[in-house]
Amino acid sequence: MGMNIDPKQTKGSQIAALPLHWDRKGNLSVLMVTSRDTRRWIMPKGWLMDGKKPWRAAEIEALEEAGAEGYVGSEEIGTYHYDKILDDGTALPCEVIVYPMIVERLRKRWKERHERKRRWFTPKAAARRVKEPDLAALLESLATKPKKVPAVKRLLKSI
Repeated sequence: MGMNIDPKQTKGSQIAALPLHWDRKGNLSVLMVTSRDTRRWIMPKGWLMDGKKPWRAAEIEALEEAGAEGYVGSEEIGTYHYDKILDDGTALPCEVIVYPMIVERLRKRWKERHERKRRWFTPKAAARRVKEPDLAALLESLATKPKKVPAVKRLLKSI
């Protein structure tokens, strides 16, 4: 039941939601989920979906993997790279396009709740837990003045 990836496709393109929440004091938290296989902390992500805008696909992944509902920005906040290990053991280099998401609520029941854990982290704590250097840098960039990050600023204005 593996992924049907075209062998001519040398690079996988994925999308991710970066779920954000500010508390009453204005402190930012980032929602992370564990991966199914290695149980590492990652953000909700998946493949592009036919007929869906990439940020809509990111919104669906956030709901399925983390039970998060809210507003996803149509402007990417950044990208990161990692090697997806396929069922046959080969590594597919993937680029992940990340869209910011303002979380309105977390569902108590969601599709993958038995397969993943979810937890809020500060951006710095989230950055320390991820393996990909460019994802860590993206998370670090939210540690100071996240509301000034252009994609976040525009998303906040739009809701």
